[in-house]
Amino acid sequence: MYRILTLNNIAKAGLDRFPGDGYEVGEGVGDPDAVMVRSADMHGMELPQSLLAVGRAGAGVNNIPVERMSEHGVPVFNAPGANANAVKELVLAGMLLAARHICEAWQYVRQLSGDDAQLKEAVESGKKRYRGYELPGRTLGVVGLGAIGVRVANAAHALGMNVLGHDPHITVEGAWQLSSDVAEAASLEELYAKSEFITFHVPLNDETRGLLNRESLKHLRPDAVILNFSRQGIVDEEAVLSALEGGRLGAYVTDFPDSRLQNREHVICLPHLGASTAEAEENCAVMVADELRDYLENGNIRNSVNFPRLRMQRSGAQRLCVANRNVPDMIGQLSHLLGKGGVNIVHMRNESRGSVAYNLIDVEPRMPEGTLEAIRGIEGVLRVRAID
Repeated sequence: MYRILTLNNIAKAGLDRFPGDGYEVGEGVGDPDAVMVRSADMHGMELPQSLLAVGRAGAGVNNIPVERMSEHGVPVFNAPGANANAVKELVLAGMLLAARHICEAWQYVRQLSGDDAQLKEAVESGKKRYRGYELPGRTLGVVGLGAIGVRVANAAHALGMNVLGHDPHITVEGAWQLSSDVAEAASLEELYAKSEFITFHVPLNDETRGLLNRESLKHLRPDAVILNFSRQGIVDEEAVLSALEGGRLGAYVTDFPDSRLQNREHVICLPHLGASTAEAEENCAVMVADELRDYLENGNIRNSVNFPRLRMQRSGAQRLCVANRNVPDMIGQLSHLLGKGGVNIVHMRNESRGSVAYNLIDVEPRMPEGTLEAIRGIEGVLRVRAID
């Protein structure tokens, strides 16, 4: 019986992926084999010794202590692309909100008073100040061409926009999905200089923190619109506010409000709505539930942010799963101990990611307990599991 602890409300469609006869799932589950989480902050959480995996029902994992999980041999799974359509639609909406001054116009009408005749007169006299522009023919710069960025780029092109993309780490899969009409920007500076709208779709890390800052803002057009539906730290908001106040920027649309941004002119703040659709929540929950099941039952890894991707068809009498530091002679030591225990390797695969390596080894016959304990004692081994 596997035990899954949920730290947030997880969509039922995802929880239903765990068979009732083999899983206990819920908020009060003790000694969990896995944790499913959305936005709950796990940084201060004491890790139970039983924990084998963490699944984030979404893309970002800033609320999870990923490095600490790696040190304990715990893969962290996420759901890249499961909320891509929801975020894409919100980015398109954000461009329209800014281009047509919809928020300001809506607020203007809300504060009007008087009878119908007075209202009509006020509407006709006031609408001139909210004159906007249309999207076709405008240029959108997309920074980051992963699952979300590719969809945004393709959708914007379908609307008649010119689209520039920049992503030095684009995957082959992403390149196949990207419209051939999306042009490549050789640098961020080129993208910033040529774009009227700029949207970010990159993870938050040391490389991307402050990607749009006071220096890079100098390359932007004075009427440019910045859209941040990625992560708050991607954009230096103090620099953006300074540029807005100085008339060097058109607008800032963000899904990450804070006190500095509230009630500021030319700033549109949304309450982190990017993945807040029923469809996205279900897609994320289903994807992560399937990843956790495959890992718990077969040791396979898909869409982990800290472990290498590794899948292997089952063969043999038992499967050995070993997470270890990425150091020399680990395979040799594993093979030696298996042979010493009278165990034959039927099939094996090994992959590494940074400082972590992961091994799937199908063996026969089943390993004696002494062999498992000996493998656990190898210096550099982080986690060992045997799956029947």
